[in-house]
Amino acid sequence: MRVPNVTFKTRVRNEELGGPNPFEWKDLTSNELFGGKNVVLFSLPGAFTPTCSTSHLPRYEELFEDFKAQGVDAVVCLSVNDAFVMFQWGKQQGAKNVFLLPDGNAEFTRKMGMLVDKSNLGFGMRSWRYSAYIEDGDIKKMFVEPGFDDNCPTDPFEVSDADTMLNWLKGEKSKAA
Repeated sequence: MRVPNVTFKTRVRNEELGGPNPFEWKDLTSNELFGGKNVVLFSLPGAFTPTCSTSHLPRYEELFEDFKAQGVDAVVCLSVNDAFVMFQWGKQQGAKNVFLLPDGNAEFTRKMGMLVDKSNLGFGMRSWRYSAYIEDGDIKKMFVEPGFDDNCPTDPFEVSDADTMLNWLKGEKSKAA
């Protein structure tokens, strides 16, 4: 299975703009993100939410060099939030290695089959929690949290964590050796 072909609306720093907000819009395609690279992608329900902020993102950030040692070129965190929210969350989290990818229109999430209704929490449509290992745009492995369903009363966090992905990668490397 290939990653969906979408264009993400991101914000990038441009010092030439000057002022207190030197950022501009930049379209980023799936091919630019995943083409010709080994990428670990993990997706979560929302920036600033408890599990995402205390466990999910921080552990991927902490293990970033371990992922690089396994041949991973990039670690990407996706959420159905806009670029402004993702930027502020990254700042608040001190994220320096994990690329925070806004899927503000939920197009990528929908095309991945991971879009769920979380109206019971006042979130609207969001991503189900999962992680994926992607080689040159091909999804080689996915860890999808159990209980996928609209308005799920719980937020499972058992298999999309950084340690599960890293252990799987190490196992794949040892099989290849």
